[in-house]
Amino acid sequence: MKTIEEQTLDNVKASPDKVALISGETEVTYSRLWDYCLKAAAKLKSEYNVQKGDRVILSAASNIEFVYVYFGVHMAGGICVPIDPDTNQTRFNYIEKSTKPVCVMGTLHNVQRETIQFDDVIEGEAKAEYYAPETNQVADILFTTGTTGAPKGVALSYANLSAAALNINTFIQNTKEDVELLALPVSHSFGLGRIRCSLSMGATVVMLGTFANVKKFFGEMKRCNVSMFAMVPASWGFIKKMSGKYVGKFADQLKFIEIGSSFMPIEEKQLLMELLPNTRICMHYGSTEASRSAFMEFHTYKDNLLSAGHASPNTEIKIFSTEGQLLPLGEEGEACVKGAHVTCGYWNETPERFASDFYDGYFRTGDCATMDADGNMYLKSRIKEMINVGGKKVTPMEVEDILNTIPGIKESACIGISDPGNVLGEVVKAFIVVEDTLTDEDIMKQMRPQLEVYKLPVVIERINSIPKTGSGKIQRLSLKTK
Repeated sequence: MKTIEEQTLDNVKASPDKVALISGETEVTYSRLWDYCLKAAAKLKSEYNVQKGDRVILSAASNIEFVYVYFGVHMAGGICVPIDPDTNQTRFNYIEKSTKPVCVMGTLHNVQRETIQFDDVIEGEAKAEYYAPETNQVADILFTTGTTGAPKGVALSYANLSAAALNINTFIQNTKEDVELLALPVSHSFGLGRIRCSLSMGATVVMLGTFANVKKFFGEMKRCNVSMFAMVPASWGFIKKMSGKYVGKFADQLKFIEIGSSFMPIEEKQLLMELLPNTRICMHYGSTEASRSAFMEFHTYKDNLLSAGHASPNTEIKIFSTEGQLLPLGEEGEACVKGAHVTCGYWNETPERFASDFYDGYFRTGDCATMDADGNMYLKSRIKEMINVGGKKVTPMEVEDILNTIPGIKESACIGISDPGNVLGEVVKAFIVVEDTLTDEDIMKQMRPQLEVYKLPVVIERINSIPKTGSGKIQRLSLKTK
């Protein structure tokens, strides 16, 4: 399989004058994109001494220059380590110690460290010669945003990146004629993956940066004739809050939307379907280690919107027990994934340690799930987040799904805490973001008919917001410290 860079070069040769990137009034053709990447590679090698296998930390701002340098590092033989520009000093120190980079590039807002600016890397006329790497070489290291312990450095090979892009493009069905608006952080797997998907396909990417300015978001949608965009459920909540149902004005223009795999109420899914009746609204399930391993499309799954969908193209998902045994359909266990997109390893971990994250060649996601006879997967919880009430397992998502249907509750998260009566081991505690007029008794009155007694929250705490990762996933374990 060709690397993303090789696929992009094919697009350069086929359509050199086609616009690859747009940022404001700046438009960059595929030919110019390739030239800038080669310039970045040349300077990285000559001035910053980047050699094969060297790590380069990139403060991943959503701008055109980042794209040039990201691919330039690959073309120079280096390994990209994208991080958020708002990374704190502690996390940065850990990543720097782990990867031992030859240089750090971009702007870091909360870190005391000298960096090289992206503009400086693409200056000059010298261009590197491009030689395609071995596809099993590590291309990127992405650090997880876990809630406990040190973050893991997920190593992704060129083959992993190409396989993921192929799987995603195959499901979403986008083409080189599409124009994608990108408003996701490119320091995370989701946003960075969208760049690779579109450029490997030969499409056009409009670099917006964030959804913070909804007026600008819709303005660029109209100006650039955008046919698709990606978002996390929290972004949709913000767009709806600031603009109501205005996205429906683009119903005839939008062909695709990709949504990240954090909680989204069924009502919100149904609203999007109503506003965009002819748009393929694709929600994925995955992780940094196994990007977009499953997909569901809202209109296709209109009668089964709680499902996480089927395995992505070229991907297998099976459910295993804690002992590593394949479970029958319908039984609850750990979702495990197999495919060429699955990470090739963790940085600075032994092959033996990495092998323990697999059952019979299937990567252990850490997610508890079931699967039905049609291959539909249903997520229950992170295994580490399961609540053990007197030997009975409670999945936080089941309780949260009920809480989130109660009028007045904006969002919720549940964890297990020690039973105050010292009888059941653990009981359920619910954290809620709620209107002041709703009492605990109001909440319990609506929950009792819908849940078994042992699943009901024993403690309810009101908080201002639910902690989430940058990709919108609830960080339940961080609530354990509250």
